[in-house]
Amino acid sequence: MVLASSLAFFNCGDDAASAIDNYAAGFSSSSAGDVLVGDLSSSAATQAGEQPQGGGAAGTESSSSVVSNPDDPWGDPCAASSLPDACGPGTNPLPTSSADAQNPASSGDVAPVSSADVQNPVSSANVEKPASSSSEVAKPASSSSEAVKPASSSSEKKVESSSSEAPKGIFLASGKEEEKDQMQVEYKTRTGWDGGGILSYPKQLSSTQKHGVVVWGPGGGTEPGAYEGMIRRLASHGFVVIALKESPGDASQAIKALDWLDKQNKDQNSPLFGKLDMNTVGCSGHSMGGLESEQAVIKDKRVLTAFLNNSGDWNGAGANKVATDRSIAILFGEVGMEKDNAKNDYNNAGVKAPACLIEMTGGPRNNSEGGYGHGSGSWDGMAATVAWMRWHLGGETERKADFVGTSGKYIDASIVGKQGKWKTQCKNF
Repeated sequence: MVLASSLAFFNCGDDAASAIDNYAAGFSSSSAGDVLVGDLSSSAATQAGEQPQGGGAAGTESSSSVVSNPDDPWGDPCAASSLPDACGPGTNPLPTSSADAQNPASSGDVAPVSSADVQNPVSSANVEKPASSSSEVAKPASSSSEAVKPASSSSEKKVESSSSEAPKGIFLASGKEEEKDQMQVEYKTRTGWDGGGILSYPKQLSSTQKHGVVVWGPGGGTEPGAYEGMIRRLASHGFVVIALKESPGDASQAIKALDWLDKQNKDQNSPLFGKLDMNTVGCSGHSMGGLESEQAVIKDKRVLTAFLNNSGDWNGAGANKVATDRSIAILFGEVGMEKDNAKNDYNNAGVKAPACLIEMTGGPRNNSEGGYGHGSGSWDGMAATVAWMRWHLGGETERKADFVGTSGKYIDASIVGKQGKWKTQCKNF
């Protein structure tokens, strides 16, 4: 392990040093041009661990790859030893503990799916949503005439559920353990609006409920396939996940991905036809992907919540722009290069939205960072992202106690399946 780590850093040393040297310099980015992509239904699922290639139509091979932004201080994934496969396949193996099973098809942790394809709605659908058309379940609170508060709102109303009523809310897997994959999933590479993204969703889509959407943004210079564990985990809990080819940090790619999914939702030839609630969307991502997520919840009314993994606005002026009917969480590692940005972003006095600042502490001291660093949230801490989305998108309001208060699962408890503890503070709930 020491030798492999040394080789990885030997090969990436110059870029890593450059990335750290540029840390205070800010970043600049440009959006990729629109590329016509093929029918989603023609995209073939690939084997676990396959890295997507950029460009081309969906389901086709291409030799191009993501180009790292040299001005991005977080752009070199080799700067953090905890990034799996950051410097190429096999350089930093993905976690192998049972809590981090990557392939649900071969894992004993996959929960069975009922033949009726209707999970128990009582635990996840107690948040009342207004009646609406089949293609548009709920409008976000973008105006006085479209007031729908996310699940974190203290003014939410609960309703009684009965067997004679149609399930309310979005579909969620009946298995609730966020540390495990719960359902078998489809995993399609080389797809999305630009042919360079990844799409994952439950193999058995619900026939009675819509599915919520999660957009995942990769870190600067990192292929989306490096986050296969997170993508599969979210999809196995019932979400339709679209992972971006790249994250410029301005929401441009996240918005295009949502527009593409909206077209799939309306396309009779798509497997996602009529299956998505495009007004119940969460955005998450790592590093630059976290910034992409933060800007998406600020700029796109479809997005209800953002969960930033090892990220934070450069000037501490991101979370203060999040509307009060949305929510945001910012996770950082105890020794991560993003630490100051995360704290400054959360502590900005102008933050009025429900927000949490989550720290991972007591990480392994035998890695190059000497604790939980820049790569912690997307791998060792992935359960927190899943739990947050089940709460804020799925309406599992009982999960509020896991994040908000003085003691709880993600407040001061041990990190399940890992070493160390969570340390969390929240406000405006």
